[in-house]
Amino acid sequence: MKYISSRNKENLVSWSEAMVEGIAQDGGLFVPQEFPQIKNLADMVNMDYKEIAHEIIGAYFPSIEEADLGSIIDRAYDDKFSRKDIAPLEEVGDVHILELFHGPTLAFKDMALSILPHLLKKAMEIEGIEEELVILTATSGDTGKAALEGFADMDRIKIIVFYPRDGVSEIQKRQMISQEGKNTFVIGIEGNFDDAQGGVKDIFRDRDLGGEMQGAGYRLSSANSINIGRLVPQIVYYFHAYLSLLREKKLESGQKINIVVPTGNFGNILAAYYGKKMGLPVNKLICASNENNVLYDFINTGLYDRRRELKLTSSPSMDILVSSNLERLLYHISGQDHEYVRKKMEDLNTKGYYKVEELEMDDFYAGYSTEKEVEKSIGEVFDHEYYLMDPHTAVAYNVYRKYRDETGDKTLTVIASTASPYKFGRAVAAGLGLDTGDLDEFQILSHLEGRTRLAIPKAIGELGQKPILHKTICTKGEMKSKLMKILQVGDKDD
Repeated sequence: MKYISSRNKENLVSWSEAMVEGIAQDGGLFVPQEFPQIKNLADMVNMDYKEIAHEIIGAYFPSIEEADLGSIIDRAYDDKFSRKDIAPLEEVGDVHILELFHGPTLAFKDMALSILPHLLKKAMEIEGIEEELVILTATSGDTGKAALEGFADMDRIKIIVFYPRDGVSEIQKRQMISQEGKNTFVIGIEGNFDDAQGGVKDIFRDRDLGGEMQGAGYRLSSANSINIGRLVPQIVYYFHAYLSLLREKKLESGQKINIVVPTGNFGNILAAYYGKKMGLPVNKLICASNENNVLYDFINTGLYDRRRELKLTSSPSMDILVSSNLERLLYHISGQDHEYVRKKMEDLNTKGYYKVEELEMDDFYAGYSTEKEVEKSIGEVFDHEYYLMDPHTAVAYNVYRKYRDETGDKTLTVIASTASPYKFGRAVAAGLGLDTGDLDEFQILSHLEGRTRLAIPKAIGELGQKPILHKTICTKGEMKSKLMKILQVGDKDD
């Protein structure tokens, strides 16, 4: 199994090289040379989550010895998850909701970021890397805390997270700025997620900086979904969901399902697409956007245009206008035409848009939800089904209702639920019609708990008492100097 840059398919590397590098030197993203095939799902029907992970991850990273991979998976999916089944599937009305938020940070990013540090350590061992690894990550809310949690206090690794200071929920922010760990650094950006993500990509592309850092004993990598080591573990839970339905006799072997994913950076739904390419029986991949509906426009018109104002919504993890993982999809659906992909990415960078024509996107349906629709969906689902959704899940639920009304498709449908509703208390309370007035976030959570009779998760309830440890704020232009100051490399003056 080799990996190729989406912008130069002559650039072949091993999985361990791809994982350590994070992003290709030409700026492209690493993609698998081919998709491994799962030939008989029926043989996997009685596997638990760890066993499914062994099959899927082992197929993408085949040089890891069986015992080592088993140990890595055991350490990743242990009692840090509050459910033994890791990602339970709940039947809610006529849909099945795949709960991906039972990890330590209460968001779906835990599903991959609990295992990425162990995979990365193995990759460093295989590649004989002696430098200290610096994980550089931009976050729209949940990746940051999950990455910090996963890498905290790991030897020979530092992690630096950049987040939009006014573009995440109060709970998400508090989770990050209270993070403990001698190797953890958190910096707020005066801007939005695209500024943070763009700044990180600029640092990766700065070869002079890379050389200077290597000379000082450091090497850059990433925990964002631009890293193939983040993407592959996300495939696992879609197989897990399908096999759970088979085991519960809600599906017959080979019967197709729809998968609905709330997405901004396109990584989570791309993992479902990879699952389909591996043989997972999928009818339609339903891409759900919030009011930052750049993906909706692209899938329906072929025009990807980031030249618009970013809206701050109640689903901040999707407040994104540059969806990095879409580059991987372009590579696959263009017939692995790396020159085509490179040209489109150049157009996006220089012109702010690109247009694709005659590319096959029938695997996807795209819709978006307004803020009013999100609020209404939260309230209606709780009132009718006694099920509490966070705003991101509500985006997906509302888009699915539109899809079903439009198409009449009654295919069994799985909705990816990406975060605990208690991470977005103010928005959820509004959906339930609660008057929050001037209450702070933690007071709101208490009111929400009283209304729903659903306990506040301990990890969130304790946040209010944790000290704030990370107070640094900077502009996009200052990100490089902040990095160098932390690492004590070169000219460290701000």
